[in-house]
Amino acid sequence: MSKRFKHWLLVFGILAPFLALVFYVIVYDLLTMASRNLEKDWLFRLSVSALARTVPFIIAVVLAVRQKKQGTLTRSGIVGLVLATLSLALVLKPIDDGILRWKQTKNMAMRDVDAPPFDTVDLAGNEQRLADQKGKVVLVDLWATWCGPCRAEMPKLDHLYQQKKDQGLVVFGLSNEDVNTQRKFLQRVPVTYPLLTVKGNVPSLYRDIVRYPAMFLIDRNGKLQPAPSDQDFDKIESEVTTLLQNGAPAGSTSR
Repeated sequence: MSKRFKHWLLVFGILAPFLALVFYVIVYDLLTMASRNLEKDWLFRLSVSALARTVPFIIAVVLAVRQKKQGTLTRSGIVGLVLATLSLALVLKPIDDGILRWKQTKNMAMRDVDAPPFDTVDLAGNEQRLADQKGKVVLVDLWATWCGPCRAEMPKLDHLYQQKKDQGLVVFGLSNEDVNTQRKFLQRVPVTYPLLTVKGNVPSLYRDIVRYPAMFLIDRNGKLQPAPSDQDFDKIESEVTTLLQNGAPAGSTSR
């Protein structure tokens, strides 16, 4: 084998983890752009993109076989093949994301199931308990400062909260990000509803989140009700209004 090419497999093995990530991003982005329904084909897009991460390993195997046929598989070639094999561990991340996404989709579709109680503190240090909101409609918004749709949605949520809080609407924002990060964000996008931390007792239902933004709706009886999955805010507002009217105290009026 030419001395010029005998270390190719080693070089490729070193680059394999980076190339695996590149292949994943390219394939996922292309499939996302071509998608006609992001909610229905997410598993297909994730699965194909995960398979794309194995391409560098397959190429490394082909190079190793060629090197073996042309002579002896060198020590550097063996090291390169091992490194490429280790890059397969990166496939575990989209698999884990897929499992989490499945859990999230299942949880968000729950209907007439008791909402798991939470007990935590907000950014101001005040204790916030779901048990204290009996008889009210509660909207729990799962968000992150890096999530563009979350940032765009929060002022709308705050407006809805101001409009409907006298009718029994409670809005909570929930993020697992650092408290200081959230506080800095609030200086740019202030909201009046409480933003909760995960420092207290927050069940996995509200934490098994991989797709943002995400919402949970809880009716006046403390039961989970599905929120519109397409994040159409008009639909969210309509669903909130319906829940407020159902079981509203006598004499209450809609605005």
